[in-house]
Parts: sequence; structure tokens; C-alpha cells
Amino acid sequence: MSYTSQITTEWDEYRRALRPTDQAVFDRLFEYAQLHTDPSTVHKPLFVETPILISILLEQQIQIDDLEDRLDHIEDDLNDRG
Repeated sequence: MSYTSQITTEWDEYRRALRPTDQAVFDRLFEYAQLHTDPSTVHKPLFVETPILISILLEQQIQIDDLEDRLDHIEDDLNDRG
């Protein structure tokens, strides 16, 4: 089992407690983490603050997604006018 798979398994309860839309964002964050598997195998912190940081990341990603959607709508509106 890879390091990221082990971490994902350890976070299963947290993930299940999230709303379905947040679960998709959570999954995407772990997909991003898999892009950096090599560095993460060197440093394995087990801090109490980790769930707080993950929650912050989730909310930031939700906000980024919202902003991207809003920008897409604005661009579509501007293209329709031209």
C-alpha cells in the first residue's frame, strides 16, 4: 500500500462525514497530493493540527472552484454580447 493510499484510508471517517460535494473536493486534494508522493514519503508529520489544515484547504478549494465558475459565467456573458 502506498503512503498516500494509507493516508487516504486513515481519513475515510472524516471524508464520510463531509457533504457529498465536499467529498469530491477532498478527493481532488488527495489526487493533488499523489502528484507529490516522493517528497511526502520523506516527511511523515502526525500533528493534531492536520485536520484543521485539511479543512482550511477544503474551504479554499471550494472558494477557488466558485470563483472559477463565476469567471466562466462572466466570460460567457461577455462573449455573447460581442
